[in-house]
Amino acid sequence: MADLNDVRALRALDTGNMLRLVGELPAQLRAGWRNASTVDLPADYRQAQRVLILGMGGSAIGGDLLRGLVADRCSLPVVVQRDYSLPAWAADPATKTLVIASSHSGNTEETLTAFAAARAAGARLIALTTGGELAARARAWGIPLLLYQCASPPRAALGYSFVSLLALLARLEFLPDPQADLEEAISLLEEMRPTLSEERPLSANPAKELAMSLVGRLPVIFGAGALTAVARRWKCQFNENGKTWALWEELPEAGHNTVVGTSFPAEGIRRLTALFLADPQEEARMVLRRRATVDLLSEAGIACKTLTARGRGLLARMFSLIFLGDYVSCYLALAQDADPTPIPPIDRLKALLAAAR
Repeated sequence: MADLNDVRALRALDTGNMLRLVGELPAQLRAGWRNASTVDLPADYRQAQRVLILGMGGSAIGGDLLRGLVADRCSLPVVVQRDYSLPAWAADPATKTLVIASSHSGNTEETLTAFAAARAAGARLIALTTGGELAARARAWGIPLLLYQCASPPRAALGYSFVSLLALLARLEFLPDPQADLEEAISLLEEMRPTLSEERPLSANPAKELAMSLVGRLPVIFGAGALTAVARRWKCQFNENGKTWALWEELPEAGHNTVVGTSFPAEGIRRLTALFLADPQEEARMVLRRRATVDLLSEAGIACKTLTARGRGLLARMFSLIFLGDYVSCYLALAQDADPTPIPPIDRLKALLAAAR
């Protein structure tokens, strides 16, 4: 097991510089916002009646986070689709759907297939990518193309993918100007970064401390409201960066099923850690439900930890927890002598699919 206080050893093991990429999140948010002002958007796109975001993995989570953030302020529904196909309503021109394809590489086969179906259905289209086939198709089809430059895995480009979507909706006047909230979030992350960085010793670094407590355990992350997508982000980061199995759950739904599954297998239950993401501004009833759920799981012998968001605005509160979780996932890998960046199983899966064509 690696010593998380040995900065030189951590950097030697982190060959893809994932810790550095994680720390660039606030800079990405700022650069992505500026970059999103460069794309021309047709005036009739403001007539859209719903937004469909196509994406997979690290290119889709920005859509989930956007949906949670704007649920109570966006003038039309936002849906995220992770599939080869379109929902029937999106394929109906009468719905006036705006379809945004988000693919970091530009070569995600599910996204490309669904995007082609959206074009055939006559939907309004936008492409969000660093290049690849998606960029080529956008140029050939004469549709808005929002390019960003980020030499990293998709999961480490969240600042660009998320804020690009936020900026697009704001520019189309589907939601109020979020720039002040974005600036608060960026400032908060910059304030948090020294406390979470690899130079900070374990005893004074909450990300390292949490990572060490999760070694050899199965994390289950609970979120409610806008933090549901944040819980999903934690789960995916534990998988890809941390190389560990993880699950995510949504409150209050988990109170209608998950809390019952605490008997078997007994050995497995003892290896769980439930992480509850808490919003200090959530409604009182949700606070009671979360605390009651912690009590129930604790009584069943499950270790529980509550992690509370920081910030005034919802955007800052969401990203304060995202930033913490991203660091935790890296330290979890490094604590177990694993490099956070490589993802051999995904590469292998893509190779198998390519060979089967």
